[in-house]
Amino acid sequence: MDLLQLLERLQVPLYLAAIAAGVLIGAAAPGTAPALELAVEPAIAALLLVTFHGIPLTRLSAALAGPRFLLALLAVNLLVVPVIVWALTRPLAGSPDLLLGALLVLLAPCIDYVVVFTALARGAHEKLLAATPLLMLGQILALPVLVPLLGGGAASSAIDPAPFVRALVLLVLLPLLAAALLQRLAPRLDLAPAMVPLMVLVLLAVTASQTPRVLGAGGALLALVPVYAAFLVLAAAAGLLIARLLRLNAPTATAVAFSGATRNSLVVLPLALAMPTPLAPAAVVAQTLVELIGMVVLVRVLPRLLSR
Repeated sequence: MDLLQLLERLQVPLYLAAIAAGVLIGAAAPGTAPALELAVEPAIAALLLVTFHGIPLTRLSAALAGPRFLLALLAVNLLVVPVIVWALTRPLAGSPDLLLGALLVLLAPCIDYVVVFTALARGAHEKLLAATPLLMLGQILALPVLVPLLGGGAASSAIDPAPFVRALVLLVLLPLLAAALLQRLAPRLDLAPAMVPLMVLVLLAVTASQTPRVLGAGGALLALVPVYAAFLVLAAAAGLLIARLLRLNAPTATAVAFSGATRNSLVVLPLALAMPTPLAPAAVVAQTLVELIGMVVLVRVLPRLLSR
């Protein structure tokens, strides 16, 4: 068994260990959080560079051939997910700060490590990668409408497109360009063995840097945990249902399910941090912690469900 096979075999235990270690570090040494937070975006960019490098980028234009996949993505993220979010967040109406944080993160489809988790679950990550700019544009246009609508209108001035554009450039376009250059200039280079270690680094940095913020919010966040867990299950199930209705194959259905369940927490966090209350960013971070654990589970569960 070579190194790559060993890492792939041990990836789920390694990811769970990284999450646990990050929580312990963040709780025991909160002073390290600022430095670790600086490492999050470079680590994600490096992870996506490796992911993009493993995809023949010349085939990206063909990855979106056929309208059914795009229709499924848009239906899940722009039609079904807002309904799920509205239903699940009704109990938060009495806590506007928590509600705003939850709406920000749950209404924004992920554009970064969702590609990695989809690949790990043997999903159509090439198609999801090709659709990333469309998903980014969709949430830039939809969030200023959906957050005030579902939040009662109090958040109309909270949505700034600048963090979304910045994330698109730094976390998607630049790694994509670098991957294309490496494929052209060093066609024999193999970056695949770096994927699992980089994912471990991302999970460790995110959880360690954000755990102090979550702990600082105290018990107020406990109301969000069942909301986030229920969202993950319902959104993934909705993705699978829509994929089945549109007669998508198993890899494509996996990509749709992951796109529905995975949210853009690292991009909306700057929006939440700019707000005067600490509960909004803590609500975003709490979703990240719940989601990372859920993604590790979905990587194992979804392929088994779709193989039946």
